[in-house]
Amino acid sequence: MTTPIAANPDPKIAMGWMHTARFLTTAPELHHLPPIDVPEIAFVGRSNAGKSTCINTLTQQHRLAFASKTPGRTQSINLFTLGKQGITDAVLADLPGYGYAAVPKAAKYRWQKVMANYLQTRENLKGVVLLCDPRLGLTELDEILLDVIRPRVEEGLKFLVLLTKSDKLNKTEAAKVLSIVRLQAGGGDVKLFSALKRQGLEDAAQHLWNWVHPHRPEAGQPATAPGA
Repeated sequence: MTTPIAANPDPKIAMGWMHTARFLTTAPELHHLPPIDVPEIAFVGRSNAGKSTCINTLTQQHRLAFASKTPGRTQSINLFTLGKQGITDAVLADLPGYGYAAVPKAAKYRWQKVMANYLQTRENLKGVVLLCDPRLGLTELDEILLDVIRPRVEEGLKFLVLLTKSDKLNKTEAAKVLSIVRLQAGGGDVKLFSALKRQGLEDAAQHLWNWVHPHRPEAGQPATAPGA
């Protein structure tokens, strides 16, 4: 008999699961992405939003996601597996940062198209994590991305905004930006996150765990009989 998975695990369970992340492959174009039949979670955001740092902090690994010294330089989708004991039960997708001014326009347009196609067509995409610097708020490019995924969000795609570098805000500023971004996000959860202070770390890990593992009865609790 299989032990049911708890809907809201102890934070240590979710964090331990995140720590199993391992590099899988890199894809410069969509057709290079391998077909995958487990849930995929995409991390997106502007260059300098702290995306690589967030992934490394969540997985408790210093260099899993490579942070280029030149923002906007990374131009591939990087995939990482998640799962203990050799079993892959999810994949993280690190998408290139967008919006950096020094990147040539041709490269910007190419990657905007690639990212839009990925977000609209990747069949096993389960959720999207948008990284945002709260001092800037959601920019025009972030809002364009939200428009791209909105139809899939309405169909059940999970969506989370992490306000990175939140340690740079005081309590009043943090409360204000949370309120504003929640209104702008429309349908997604919004959380404060700080890699430096480890704020929101366990909460974010639990979000991702719950996206991948369907809510089931707690261990030891009887399931409802059909027709009951």
